[in-house]
Amino acid sequence: MPDAATTRGPPAELVVIGASAGGVEALKELVAMLPVTLACPVLVVLHLSARGRSMLPAILDRAGPLEARVAVHGAWPGAGVHVAPVDRHLLISSDGLLLDTGPKEHGLRPAIDPTMRSAAATFGPGAVGVVLSGTGHDGAEGLSAIREAGGRSLVQDPAQALYAAMPEHAIAAGAPDAVLPLTELSAQLAAWARR
Repeated sequence: MPDAATTRGPPAELVVIGASAGGVEALKELVAMLPVTLACPVLVVLHLSARGRSMLPAILDRAGPLEARVAVHGAWPGAGVHVAPVDRHLLISSDGLLLDTGPKEHGLRPAIDPTMRSAAATFGPGAVGVVLSGTGHDGAEGLSAIREAGGRSLVQDPAQALYAAMPEHAIAAGAPDAVLPLTELSAQLAAWARR
């Protein structure tokens, strides 16, 4: 249940969720609990190999009530889940989604930090960032950027993550408004989107 410390700010206009190792399981569980009435777009960045193609959009589409699809360059994201494609950073600007082949960050493309930084720059207080299970420290800087822009941030409880490093780095960076299990993360996101 959301508490007073996590209800500040305007309604969520955009949610960015980042994950790595153990992230498919966490994303499936989180997406399954998001309400079909969630009005704001959800951007998902999962660390993927540059080889092959991602099945994540189809997996998330089956997992919950929100339509999930691969993010489309130049499109304005409507309600639903927009997944970063293989070997592209997913950015957002006032013109819409941008699929970028710029330099890797943390040795990764897609990486979470660039998506969150672009969300902070574009949506300011309306941006929400979420870091789930993973190794490394991608996402910690991005969550900090969202907080500095007046947005809000959540981190999966490391004790419940399959891989705790990414949540622990985000917490150590002082980034989260709250550290919650997945069931409470979904409730908090829904509450922020309604405000």
